[in-house]
Amino acid sequence: MQIGIDSFAAVVSNLETGVALSDSERLNNLIEEIELADRAGVDAFGVGEHHRQEFLDSAPTLILAAAAARTSRIRLTSAVTVLSADDPVRVFQDFATLDLISRGRAEIIVGRGSSVEAYPLFGHDLHDYDSLFAEKLDLLLNIRQNTHVHWSGRHRAPLTGQGVYPRPVQASLPIWVGVGGTPESFVRAGTLGLPLMVAIIGGDFRRFRPVVDLYREAGRLAGHPPETLRVGVHAFGFVAPSMQEATDAIYPGYAQMMSSRGRERGWSAPTRAQFDASCAPAGPFLIGDVQAVAEKVLYLDRVLGGVSRVSFQMTNLLLHHASMLRAIGLLGTEVIPLVREKLAARVLEHS
Repeated sequence: MQIGIDSFAAVVSNLETGVALSDSERLNNLIEEIELADRAGVDAFGVGEHHRQEFLDSAPTLILAAAAARTSRIRLTSAVTVLSADDPVRVFQDFATLDLISRGRAEIIVGRGSSVEAYPLFGHDLHDYDSLFAEKLDLLLNIRQNTHVHWSGRHRAPLTGQGVYPRPVQASLPIWVGVGGTPESFVRAGTLGLPLMVAIIGGDFRRFRPVVDLYREAGRLAGHPPETLRVGVHAFGFVAPSMQEATDAIYPGYAQMMSSRGRERGWSAPTRAQFDASCAPAGPFLIGDVQAVAEKVLYLDRVLGGVSRVSFQMTNLLLHHASMLRAIGLLGTEVIPLVREKLAARVLEHS
């Protein structure tokens, strides 16, 4: 199992003063976080894509390229690339370039995006939400397979043999499909034989097992070998020396972010009791001390029938940079070794 971190590069404010960090300082702090994750043994780092004032990740490949120049082993990925609103040719070129800079460490997680501001910004009709994604994913996979591309569709001009350059270091640039809870999205990823990244931001991990099984069955029926049908989980996560310290550090920024989103989408504001319940052993948040977080990772691996990657969503609007660095260090040097030790013991027990 790989364990990674995802960030949405949110603008961060000082909890005591309410004053926001400058955009430049925030992005340089993020690069420092990726550097530390690389040294600490974290397997992957993902940067999201948003086109809103409160986020700084509208050009995630630039952030990842800066991190690539200052890291040596960590996988660098999007989280997610809003493929429906982009041109697959440019997406491939950007990530192929990142792959060259990082010497073969780039990955793409493509999705339709949980926020829709990219669609009008780039001149797309929201009524085409699903058809845009299906068509553009088809083109992206064609480009990955072929240097010279012959393709036609409804939403962009056809390609009649043009070459798409540069080509990446990796023979097949990894492309994951990021999904929420829509069964059709799980089936599509399985039918295509692409690895799956499931965003779980609430509810019990166990309720996602039926759609994960649907993905695996769709892949089997399409003839894909089981080892290619990798499942990842993206969930809120954070590590501190104690459970109390972890929840106290994360809750203010979490509440601010979710309250803001709730006002847009008609959700009720979160309560501290709801948050603490989500951090409990049966809850969906990977938040707590080293032992608690490791046990939660093992739990989700078990109830979902085995996962290939767990990505900790560690974006927080009010968290001190030093606290984030400490959490990354604990994740890499203590949680990951403990999880791998227990997974190895589990294998021995069943052998």
